[in-house]
Amino acid sequence: MAVPPQPTIVASVLPANYADLGGQLLELEKAGVDRVQWDVMDGRFVPNLTFGPDVIAATRGLVDLGFEAHLMVEDPDPMLPRWVEAGCGIVIVHAEACLHLHRTLGRIKELGARTGVALNPATPLAAVENVLDLVDLLLVMTVNPGFGGQRYLASMEPKIAAARTLIDARGHDIELEVDGGIARDTIGAAARAGATVFCAGSALFTGPGSMADRVAALRAGATAEETE
Repeated sequence: MAVPPQPTIVASVLPANYADLGGQLLELEKAGVDRVQWDVMDGRFVPNLTFGPDVIAATRGLVDLGFEAHLMVEDPDPMLPRWVEAGCGIVIVHAEACLHLHRTLGRIKELGARTGVALNPATPLAAVENVLDLVDLLLVMTVNPGFGGQRYLASMEPKIAAARTLIDARGHDIELEVDGGIARDTIGAAARAGATVFCAGSALFTGPGSMADRVAALRAGATAEETE
C-alpha cells in the first residue's frame, strides 16, 4: 500500500504584520512551515492591493523557505521576470487572467521557475486540462480570491477530487494545492479530497498556542482519519 505524501504547509503572509515582515518570516520558518506564498493583488483582478516584487526581494535573504508568488492580477505576463528575479521559485497565474495560458506557462519555465495555475471557485477544471504537461502546481481556490479570513468552501471538494483523479490518470508530477479558509477544522476534508499542499493564513497567525503549535495542528489535521 502506497504511503500518502506528507502535507506541505504554505504560509500566506497576507495576515502578517507588515511593519515587521522580516520578523514574521523568521517566525514562520522557526515554526516549521514549508513555503511562503506572496498574495500579489493588483486592485483590478481582485479588489485589493498588496505586494510588489521589491518587497519580496527585500526579504528573500532572510529565510531559507521557498517562495511562491500567487499572481491575482489581470495581465501577469509583462511582470513575470520581476517575480522570478525577486526570488520566487514558483509563479502561480490564474487561468482566468491569461489570454494565452500555454504561452504564459512556457514563459515562466523559460525564466527558470516552476509553474502554477490557479482556478477560481467558478472556473471548471477543464480550463487547464490541455496545459497540464506544462504545470508543476495546480491551485484550487477554496474561497474567492482577494481577501483573507474567508470561510472555506466545502463545495470545492469534488473539484479537488476530480483534479486529483485527472493528475493521477495523466501520470503528471503536479502538486495539488488548496488556498482559502484552510484551518485545523477544514484541512482534513481538503486532504481527503486529494490535496497535498495547503496554504493557510489566518490559521497560522491567530489562534490558540504558538505559531509552531498551529503549524503542528494543521499537519495533524491533514493526516487525521475522518471521524463520524
